[in-house]
Amino acid sequence: MPLALLALAIGAFGIGTTEFVIMGLLPEVASDFGVSIPTAGLLVTGYALGVMLGAPLMTVLGTKISRKRMLMLLMGLFIAGNLLSALAPVFSVMLIGRVVASLAHGAFFGIGSVVAAELVAPHKRAGAIAMMFTGLTVANVVGVPLGTLIGQSAGWRVTFAAVAGLGVLGLAGIAKLVPDLPKPEGVHLRHELAALKNAQVLLAMAMTVLGFGGVFAAVTYIAPMTTHVTGFSDGSVTWLLVLFGLGMVGGNLVGGRFADRALMPMLYVSLSALAVVLALFTLTAHNKIAAAVTIVLIGALGFATVPPLQKRVLDQAHGAPTLASALNIGAFNLGNALSAWLGGLVIAAGFGYTAPNWVGAALAAGALLLAVLSAALERRDGAPSTVVATGDRTGQPVTARH
Repeated sequence: MPLALLALAIGAFGIGTTEFVIMGLLPEVASDFGVSIPTAGLLVTGYALGVMLGAPLMTVLGTKISRKRMLMLLMGLFIAGNLLSALAPVFSVMLIGRVVASLAHGAFFGIGSVVAAELVAPHKRAGAIAMMFTGLTVANVVGVPLGTLIGQSAGWRVTFAAVAGLGVLGLAGIAKLVPDLPKPEGVHLRHELAALKNAQVLLAMAMTVLGFGGVFAAVTYIAPMTTHVTGFSDGSVTWLLVLFGLGMVGGNLVGGRFADRALMPMLYVSLSALAVVLALFTLTAHNKIAAAVTIVLIGALGFATVPPLQKRVLDQAHGAPTLASALNIGAFNLGNALSAWLGGLVIAAGFGYTAPNWVGAALAAGALLLAVLSAALERRDGAPSTVVATGDRTGQPVTARH
């Protein structure tokens, strides 16, 4: 794998830390600003919506410049947003800071996925995408638990200041290691928009919304769930997030490995198992050991879907993958926003802190049904199971059928 993937992983590490660290700090932030836990959950929802809106906006704005330069500009925006969150005097300002930081997220992973795919041979592209997303998953093993520990001991503001520092490191890595690849010739914004007319691209994005949304329905409220229901101490949340992160790392790498071999079967297995495990979490949340094991499985199964879902979009976007790739990152976060909101609703309605697990199970089951529908439509239309249509190293479109 090219060294440039390390630079992309560094940027992903910083972004992953700021996205997930808020979950372990919701009680502290809510207490500091004098708001309820469901209201503090808007910091998750607002970030996710910002990713969804920022993905197409930033991608379109970046069509006139090189992908490397755009990645650097996105990291600058990420740094500014986290500094604003760290210095926020009131809750609304922190929410704005979260949205500002989130505007960089979707386009970074969308453009980064395309760059990663262009750096390797067609049959290794899901693995290259997974390698970039490893930064996101490792953030949950190192960055998020450490950030949670810092936030609980020194204050959550220190955590977000440190995250801004990670952004500076990511910016330097991109500037040093990512090559300035030429833009594909003959591919314009209208081609990127035309790819969105493909029903399979839209189905893949819908799978992303529901499938990954199932993960966030449970994980958004992991701190109050595990402390109020399971009986863990506040300090134990850090180690539970480490377990979740370890599951993410393993699931991401396995998903990337098998997506290059059998993409749709990988989705069937991961989505069906995710739905079952989320439903069981309603019961296992009452036992410390069972809850810890379940958290690992949710991380593993949830992120096993990421490389195949992202590759599915790239495969179907036929030579103009940048906007579709960024929009699919937005779809991940639309699922996050939807599930965080639904989870907050069922808690506020009095169903308890385990109720979001049922929401997550239903969302994952819906994604599985869409995957079955997508495959059925593909068989009916006589389409190949894997179509890779991203550019090669020279920027020329490449189509590989397996």
